[in-house]
Amino acid sequence: MLKDKSSRKMNTRLTTAIELTDGKMMYDGSCKKILADKTILAWIMKECVAEYADVDVTEIADRYIEGIPDVGMTEILTGKTIQGLPTELIGQHNGKVFFDIRYHAIAPKGDESIELMINVEAQNDQYPGYPLVKRGIFYDCLMITSQYGIEFDKLDYNQVKKSYSIWLCRNAPKHLANSITAYELNERNIVGNVQEKREHYDLLTVVMVHLGNAEDEQASNLLNLFNRLFSEELRAREKLELLENEYNISPSEELKSEVIEMCNWSKTVEDTAGKRGFDKGFDRGHAEGIVQRNLEIAQISLANGLDIEMVTAITGLDVSVIEELVLE
Repeated sequence: MLKDKSSRKMNTRLTTAIELTDGKMMYDGSCKKILADKTILAWIMKECVAEYADVDVTEIADRYIEGIPDVGMTEILTGKTIQGLPTELIGQHNGKVFFDIRYHAIAPKGDESIELMINVEAQNDQYPGYPLVKRGIFYDCLMITSQYGIEFDKLDYNQVKKSYSIWLCRNAPKHLANSITAYELNERNIVGNVQEKREHYDLLTVVMVHLGNAEDEQASNLLNLFNRLFSEELRAREKLELLENEYNISPSEELKSEVIEMCNWSKTVEDTAGKRGFDKGFDRGHAEGIVQRNLEIAQISLANGLDIEMVTAITGLDVSVIEELVLE
């Protein structure tokens, strides 16, 4: 009977972990779909892409985003494109790389226009074991090198399109919170005074958007939008009202659905994580007493002839601990 209880406890913890993982995946999926909405992308482009600084957000959404941006959660084979853009790239040595969102955009330039390639990434972990800006540069380089054979051939480098990799980072530490920083190529003369046309080398930019406190009134329009859109304090109805009343975004039925879905999964993750956090806190708070009690149970069980495997299952103690008790 004790073994059944132990098994049920293990199953409960496993179920909790699976629910938490599933909830995070679904929450992240909803966030990415929200980011892929053209009106949301237009706000990102307005503040993060220099070419649109003087363009109205509505005009960006209606006129300058090509095709339907796709979300890289679904595997798309190399060569199968959305307006010529696969969301999965396969490098000779690098394996597969999936982009969250990737699309073409047209940017005004005087009486002409230029074509851009834009990648938007949603990032939860600020410290994944490497500087995120390096990953952003890597993604930019992949977008540039992947153009050969799709965007142009015969090594016609005049056709290379500028790329942007934009990272929306949640859970940013205080010293980064509510900041937007761009990293780009610049000309520096070592000897002489050469002035190359900027458009000839200004081909990649990484933009790091670090979200922060939703109550920070000093934050920019874009930061305020996402701080509140991703806030766990606001309900779906409040977020939809925010989009419409403060950002002049009339949410489509699909966008409404994803906002509601994101909020629902956020609650699931919060509840599941809270349950797991309570269990862990309870274990830490009573660890010493529990271990002592399990040792007593182990001694009694061994004295009554139960084998080591059974005692381990009953008490949850390591086999080595039980073996030491046998030798005493």
